[in-house]
Amino acid sequence: MTEIGIVAVGGYNEMGKNMTGVRIDNDIIVLDMGLRLDRVQIHEDLEVDEMHSMDLIKLGAIPDDTVMKEVGGKVKAIVCAHGHLDHIGAIPKLAHRYNAPIVATPYTAELVKHEISDERKFRVKNEIIPVKTGGTYDVTPDIQVEFIRMQHSIVDAAFAAIHTTEGVILYASDFKLDRTPTIGEAPDFQRLRKLGKEGVKAMVTESTNSGNSGKTPSEQIAKDLVRDVLLGTEETEGGVIITTFSSHVSRINAIIQAAEEMERIPVLLGRSMERYMSIAEKLDLIKFPDNLEIHGNRNAVDKAFKRIINDGKEKYLPIVTGHQGEPNAILTRVANGETHYNIESGDKVVFSANTIPNPMTIANRYALETKLKMRGARLYDNVHVSGHAGREDHWELLRMISPEQVIPSHGNIEMHANYVEMAEDAGYVFGDTVHIMRNGEEMII
Repeated sequence: MTEIGIVAVGGYNEMGKNMTGVRIDNDIIVLDMGLRLDRVQIHEDLEVDEMHSMDLIKLGAIPDDTVMKEVGGKVKAIVCAHGHLDHIGAIPKLAHRYNAPIVATPYTAELVKHEISDERKFRVKNEIIPVKTGGTYDVTPDIQVEFIRMQHSIVDAAFAAIHTTEGVILYASDFKLDRTPTIGEAPDFQRLRKLGKEGVKAMVTESTNSGNSGKTPSEQIAKDLVRDVLLGTEETEGGVIITTFSSHVSRINAIIQAAEEMERIPVLLGRSMERYMSIAEKLDLIKFPDNLEIHGNRNAVDKAFKRIINDGKEKYLPIVTGHQGEPNAILTRVANGETHYNIESGDKVVFSANTIPNPMTIANRYALETKLKMRGARLYDNVHVSGHAGREDHWELLRMISPEQVIPSHGNIEMHANYVEMAEDAGYVFGDTVHIMRNGEEMII
């Protein structure tokens, strides 16, 4: 009889630094190695690229993977189902400890390569293997990983199904059941239903918005919201600047399309903006219009702002980083008066993002908004639709898969508790078929 264990390494006590181990006898598959950004941002001058992993573990910024030594067995693969930093950001600090390839969807694999190339402290030489959604990777003769197409607020997101001789373990991390996405195809419901019928031994799934009633609206709704707001700003003259998640390729694409209707030149500003969007274009996930500009480093950004002011703000739509008020992001620098782009009375600032609900970002965002208002800006807040499933989406997925056991991850205990209540409505029993785990624990299935 094969023994299967689920190891909660990170992301079970908090939002961020996600890492889960699945042990099949002595073979281990690691799912995700993420970063917890707010723990890094608290310290003003932290150079993460140059820090040692043990120091970052002490800060609570990356998962404490020392638990893996106690578990026993050998890590055979590191699997990443999408490219957000809270899922891949710790790879440069931890992956070199394991003699195992990194398996990821193609867009995610490119992002992982970039993360590793920025690393200054460790030499990460793990092989990176891109696997398309719908494809499988043989970890051992008895274990396969399959990527199942999913939608989330980043392109090329997937669920990872681990096929073992004892059945399937489904890693259903960040997702939304979006039937009308603006980039890529709808989730592969047909495959998920088939998996459910064949039988899933355990499902590990995110719990972030499991307490939010109803269903999360489609990205198509967000696209319409963005277009409506941006075209509405044209009724009066003046500058318009918009900020969103730089990894949200679909949203940025919608903003670029709206800029065309506004007859403004879209200008992408910020290092992360340049990274995520350039890779998306390289992989033919989107097509840039001929007039689009993209500037990553600080010098290029400052020059672009100078030119925008000289030519006239009304000709351009700057799309910038900084929606959470991050200290060195472009919008924060604009609000602080550190760029040539001076906000004047009546200029409009659009936030196509929600505030991430932790005290650090709430404080940063409050400071940013206050500074912008003091300069006379008109703010358009929360022109956004979440990338995370709501309570009824979770219910749908749970009924579709009907796993024997289910474990909420990717959240704090309140989010897990919300998930458990929903699972109880679906007939699961707390402590018997639905479980709350904490970082550092292993559960034998």
